Amino acid sequence: MSRKFWILAAAIPLLGFSIKKTYDLIYPDHFPESVYDFSKNPLSVEKIELGRVLFYDPLLSRNGTISCASCHSSFNSFAHTDHELSHGINDSLGIRNAPALFNLAWQSSFMWDGAVNHLDVQALAPITDPKEMGESIEHVVSKLQKTTLYPSLFYAAFGDSTITGEHLLKALSQFQLTLVSANSKYDRVKQQKEQFTAQELSGYSLFKTNCAACHIEPLFSNYKFASNGLSVDTTLNDYGRGAITKITADSLKFKTPTLRNLSYTHPYMHDGRFKKLRQVVDHYTSGIQSVSGLSEELSRPIELTSEEKVDLISFLLTLNDKEFVFNPKFQFPKEMLLQNEGNQ
Repeated sequence: MSRKFWILAAAIPLLGFSIKKTYDLIYPDHFPESVYDFSKNPLSVEKIELGRVLFYDPLLSRNGTISCASCHSSFNSFAHTDHELSHGINDSLGIRNAPALFNLAWQSSFMWDGAVNHLDVQALAPITDPKEMGESIEHVVSKLQKTTLYPSLFYAAFGDSTITGEHLLKALSQFQLTLVSANSKYDRVKQQKEQFTAQELSGYSLFKTNCAACHIEPLFSNYKFASNGLSVDTTLNDYGRGAITKITADSLKFKTPTLRNLSYTHPYMHDGRFKKLRQVVDHYTSGIQSVSGLSEELSRPIELTSEEKVDLISFLLTLNDKEFVFNPKFQFPKEMLLQNEGNQ
């Protein structure tokens, strides 16, 4: 893997500023350049560590029971597998399945409906949603400022112990930007370190013929919005992108998810309706509904034999990145949060 990085401005040990440690963002040569503007939020070890602590701290929710990690577990590729729909404070039930969080530096819109257009403000949505964390950013800042832990962490990260909403959100972005998944078998094949089996190679060919128009390599998504022929869940009545843009043609369009790490991110689709990968494949071969605005790529049925379906799934499993999922650098910061639990 090659090393590509953004270096923080030179550390300034003057005027009381804390010294910052630079951080290298690493991804392989077959990845495109990221779209995130790092010049406006340069990576540093201190900001990333602060963001990790914040990500796992339920103090960000109104009643102290829900953290970002409650719906985005590191062991599930920062998705959630316990239930179809996200759960919030007071056992509130959301209307969507929690999406996986990784390779965010290559994305310019967020949420299933694209309601947020920049990672640096994305966390505002779950923090303020009454069915998720049910809090205000102003009150979160106030709570953090009163702790013994956070003023020193913000000082180390930003050179200022006075906590602000902007610094809080940028720290959360920093941690999430480091969540790069790029070491699957597929990636190692691209680097000529491994080879596909005959079955995986067959599945790869089927993928390129039937799936690659929307799930573009190597990120395995175009991160655009499309209707994939799912019928409306009449209990949720979720019309996706259309509810944001108010444009009829956007009705039932949802963000195209990546196909990486599918073994860890079930159930699938925006509402978690499919528990098995085979069900997803079956949907595209025989379950597509003729809904208004159906993606042009799906206007003709995908025809696969049972054997071809197995081959396709075999290839999709080469996109799993076990090293990413079990990376201790992304997991709960017990050395910070547990030691300071009684001081918050």
